[in-house]
Amino acid sequence: MTALCDLNRFLDTMMPMHMLVGPTGHISHAGPTLRKLLRDDLVGMRFLEVFDIRRPRCEPSMRGLLSLEGRPLHLQFRNGDQTSFKGVLVAQPANQGLILNLSFGISVIEAVGRFGLTNSDFAPTDLTVEMLYLVEAKSAVMEESRDLNLRLQGAKIAAEEQAFTDTLTGLKNRRAMDHVLDRVLDHQMPFALMHLDLDYFKAVNDTMGHAAGDHVLQVVARALIGATRAGDTIARVGGDEFVLLLHGLTDRTRIEDLATHLIAALEKPIPFNGEECRISASAGTTISADYEDPQAAILMDDADVALYASKRAGRACHTFYASALRDIEDEARKTA
Repeated sequence: MTALCDLNRFLDTMMPMHMLVGPTGHISHAGPTLRKLLRDDLVGMRFLEVFDIRRPRCEPSMRGLLSLEGRPLHLQFRNGDQTSFKGVLVAQPANQGLILNLSFGISVIEAVGRFGLTNSDFAPTDLTVEMLYLVEAKSAVMEESRDLNLRLQGAKIAAEEQAFTDTLTGLKNRRAMDHVLDRVLDHQMPFALMHLDLDYFKAVNDTMGHAAGDHVLQVVARALIGATRAGDTIARVGGDEFVLLLHGLTDRTRIEDLATHLIAALEKPIPFNGEECRISASAGTTISADYEDPQAAILMDDADVALYASKRAGRACHTFYASALRDIEDEARKTA
């Protein structure tokens, strides 16, 4: 009895996933790792009622099992668990049954996670333990790499956003507007391009200071956002100049209504430090559908011509671009 206990203790240490199967096919002893996997007392259970030998096939008897001595085995639990095992068995002397030793093979990583195994569940000489350390180290490195990539991606997005944003107003800047304008032209999407310039803004800066001017620009930005749709693009392209790209909007009546609404909103007094800042706005618009081959530079320039037509008309008004305005603008530039 003492010799048997010593043998079991030896096998538990050297082969924690082994089993002793008696001559009748019943399990007489199971290693600690196998007991941990099944969470049942395997002793006394028939081996072939617990395990299904998938390959090679054999007669479901003790004689059939012994015929597989020394051959690589592929096994699974019969309780529906899909964990796969590799194994090999040898016969005990004097027809005392057999010893079967199992391993997880390539499914070891999955088994470790499913059953909460540690290095103590494997034989001290099992290279699986070293492989698990390597896998753990690789996982840590991969996790750190993912975190670093996420941080770099976030920094890149933040840098790109900053490069396309006017820091004072939070609107897009000229670079962003050029990018969006090129994109909608490439996709042949219809739009209106409105160039808006503040009237009397210089007087605010000169009389009330740049802090007041900055406050006015921020109020104007909020007004432009509030009057346009979420899909439209608004950019501050100069000190008191703004460009609105109105996606899909080509109806002149709706554009005129928007311009009128904007001008009226910007003419409302803007409080600042107990005083009132008074401005207005002039605007000029060109529509992509009016061009056979719309080009970004031409559209921007034509919207600018229409804007200065509004300035010459007395300010605080809106003008659509027409080719006749180009002649007037050219003449005005010659006499300037």
